[in-house]
Amino acid sequence: MTKDKLIVALDVSKEIQAREIVSQLRNEVGGFKVGLQLFTAIGGTLVRELAKNRIKIFLDLKLHDIPTTVAKAAVEAARLGIWMFNLHTVCGSETMLRVVDEIRDVCEKERLIPPKILGVTVLTSSTDETLREVGIDIKTNEQVLRLARLASRCGLDGVVASPQEIKMIRTEIENKRFLIVTPGIRSNEKSRVAKLDSFDDQKRTMSAGEALAAGADYIVVGRPITKSKNMIASVKEILADMENPREESNDGKVLEFSDKIAK
Repeated sequence: MTKDKLIVALDVSKEIQAREIVSQLRNEVGGFKVGLQLFTAIGGTLVRELAKNRIKIFLDLKLHDIPTTVAKAAVEAARLGIWMFNLHTVCGSETMLRVVDEIRDVCEKERLIPPKILGVTVLTSSTDETLREVGIDIKTNEQVLRLARLASRCGLDGVVASPQEIKMIRTEIENKRFLIVTPGIRSNEKSRVAKLDSFDDQKRTMSAGEALAAGADYIVVGRPITKSKNMIASVKEILADMENPREESNDGKVLEFSDKIAK
């Protein structure tokens, strides 16, 4: 089902806020993302509880440290019962291979369902200029592909990448089961969301329908849903876009839903 491909980001600081979002949307979407903001605020108790209640949790902590530290953190993440988690691919092959091995061993010994392991490529807030600032003198898409290939070779289940790199990864990675999880999704109501949160740091974005059509397995949406006045209505709109992606008109402009209906 299309809704299974939609993950809602619980980018809030209070447990009561997270519970309200989950309560409203648990039957409307495929899962929820818990990131640094919520995890730092309340820890892993809620994650464990939600997982026990068969709610799929993508633990988005973007682990980045020495191999031993990342591997041990990954094992503890698996023990929470999560569905997916991620680490930075720039940790390198030693770290990624270590994580894959330790997750496999612990899950076998403790009879846990192994979580999907995703590699973070280049953050959706980053641009070519961002990479140059930190001494990486190649284009963003080239760096994404380099890191996606490395993640695939190390046995990760997939990567997190912006919508703009989906087709490239699908074309270049031979493993067709390699997952692509895509943040940086902005709905047709982006302008309305911007009034609620004017500092939108996502740079390499795309609509939900466009991302899915390009080959994404899962899309992650936060503010366009959680900051809307009617979260269920926003989810339904995004699901409609996923099922019937926006098209381009003859003059190259993207057609909105109202344009399609009018035609």
